[in-house]
Amino acid sequence: MAVNAKKIAVYVLVVFALYVIVTDPAKAADYVQIGFEGISDAAKAIGDFFTWLANGAH
Repeated sequence: MAVNAKKIAVYVLVVFALYVIVTDPAKAADYVQIGFEGISDAAKAIGDFFTWLANGAH
């Protein structure tokens, strides 16, 4: 039953994404840019953390 719920959730998410892309491509592009900026910031924070660890954590 959980697998079916997961499939339904993925299906709904895909349909919503396609709807946003078709109805407002500029807004969809903004969402993608925001997502990539978030991923970039997270990767930078992880890199800073490991640099701090490598430098002796002080």
